[in-house]
Amino acid sequence: MLQLSNIFYSIQGKPIFEDASAVIPTGHKVGIVGRNGTGKTTLFKLIRKSLIPDSGKIEIPKYYNIGGVEQEAPACEKSLLQTVLEADIERTQLLKEVDDCKDGKRITYIYQRLEDINAYSAEARASSILSGLGLDSEAQQRPCHEFSGGWRMRVALGAVLFSNPDLLLLDEPTNYLDLEGAYWLEKFLSKYQNTALVISHDRELLNKSVDGILHLSNHKLTYFSGNYEQFDSERRGILNQQQSIKKKQDAQRLHIQSFVERFRAKASKAKQAQSRIKILEKMKPINALVENAVTKFSFPTPAELRPPLVVINKGKVGYNGKIVLNRLSLRIDAEDRIALLGANGEGKSTLSKLLANKLTLMSGEYFSTNKLRIGYFAQHQLEELSEKDSAYRHIMNLQTGMTEIELRNRLGAAGFKNDIVDLPVENLSGGQKARLLLLISTINAPHILILDEPTNHLDIESREALILALNDYRGAVIIVSHDSYLVETVADKFWLINNGEVSEFFGNMDDYKNFVTAGKRQGKKILASAKESLLTHNSTNEKINKSISRAQQKIIKNKIFQLRKRRRETEKQIEILETEKKEIENRMSDQSYYKKTPNKEIALTSKKLMRIKSELEILENNWLQISENIEQVS
Repeated sequence: MLQLSNIFYSIQGKPIFEDASAVIPTGHKVGIVGRNGTGKTTLFKLIRKSLIPDSGKIEIPKYYNIGGVEQEAPACEKSLLQTVLEADIERTQLLKEVDDCKDGKRITYIYQRLEDINAYSAEARASSILSGLGLDSEAQQRPCHEFSGGWRMRVALGAVLFSNPDLLLLDEPTNYLDLEGAYWLEKFLSKYQNTALVISHDRELLNKSVDGILHLSNHKLTYFSGNYEQFDSERRGILNQQQSIKKKQDAQRLHIQSFVERFRAKASKAKQAQSRIKILEKMKPINALVENAVTKFSFPTPAELRPPLVVINKGKVGYNGKIVLNRLSLRIDAEDRIALLGANGEGKSTLSKLLANKLTLMSGEYFSTNKLRIGYFAQHQLEELSEKDSAYRHIMNLQTGMTEIELRNRLGAAGFKNDIVDLPVENLSGGQKARLLLLISTINAPHILILDEPTNHLDIESREALILALNDYRGAVIIVSHDSYLVETVADKFWLINNGEVSEFFGNMDDYKNFVTAGKRQGKKILASAKESLLTHNSTNEKINKSISRAQQKIIKNKIFQLRKRRRETEKQIEILETEKKEIENRMSDQSYYKKTPNKEIALTSKKLMRIKSELEILENNWLQISENIEQVS
């Protein structure tokens, strides 16, 4: 087993660990969680002895072979498959030795040892791992130098998984995987027989693949048995005892809760109420795990535009004359929540760039409404930030019409307090850089917000805050993410990108996971069959939709837009009356009010309260009716 005893470690006088202890049982898979900057990666370095603790002991069995991914595979002439195979050092050395060995006894031993370590099935196992990580047979034979850094990171991950170390250390392994790769890794880790420590902010991975959670907080280590959800529940219980959890919800949660409480009994009839219940359920970790609340994300509300925002008809798009996506027929309306699904290399980023006006159609029709503003976030843009300029300088260059106080207030609301707002970007953490890029992407109140892997540098609590902000956002959202929890919670429509085409995917993320698993296991024919099966599930609706003329579709879309507008206006009226009602009830609940206030005024106030309650009931019924109409029209 791995044992850490009374570890103390500091950097430039700042303590990272203080009297930290933990025991990891042999063969356990453990997720390491904690806010960004708490020391998770430092812990790995201490375990690997690249850092030495100031005091305390880290005890690891002498026979343990420790494996991890620290850098991408080299850009060399070796094939991807050969690179992975050579990660098994013993096998590589034995095969090399047997070619030159003249000693009969030694040759016999080598062959016996090769059989013991399953050397003859090595190529099939290595190929299977690379395939699971999204690299097909053809790609496996190509040299490493032909692939980008992101793909070579996958090769490096494949190599360490193939080497089957006694102690596997993985630091955010899903950051360079797509959903398909993340699903495969979940399954691989769940069956991994040796000890594994996984730093991750991916809730699905932590729920499906680990049997313990090591939590870093306040310079301490605390071990919890079970997956992330079990840890979350137990952690909330502890916090409840320690703090009584006086404030269970922040202002945003209260805003959502007010609707759920009113419509809980009728939730089956109100799609939006159901969605809000789902959001509330998913928000638990924000309140459960964070003693110091995470800074919320806040996106400005765009001006309303007539639908549709974007229409593409018979479009083709690609690079340097090579078509990547063909036969594109798409439409985006205000408040659409669309997730782009598909394996890496299928064209998700290409479609994102097209919608963000970073690419133009090679042929076909592209229409966008007047005054349309688009916000675009992609991980590669982090490299485009000026390393020497501060967050304040970046925003100042974009918003020349705002005063310094207004700019600093805007930055402060996004989490850039006085201690970091003037620091050069090169001194910011990955999460802080991601926040800055999100602020830049949304500062002009875009009508469409396109997010390509927005969560790679965000911890679990910040991801929850982002989910809340996206669900409150009034514009359309197009999202590409390997985080299935984020996708499931934000998106209500899925576009599947496969074999150069884009089609709607019917079902939820569990359906997509089953779809992907079937495809990976049985090949492209079964993938196509699975797609056909899923589409058949809604074949009746599809036939109806195809029979509706374009003119009729336009009328329906317009009607939905107007209904949603009326619902928002109703929500605002309800909020105003709720506030007024609460103020009156608070006033009338105070006994001194009746002693100081004339009877006539009390009677008028009571009558006003009754009127407000009556108006609220009417508005709530209207809200339900509008929601039912939207559901029927949709």
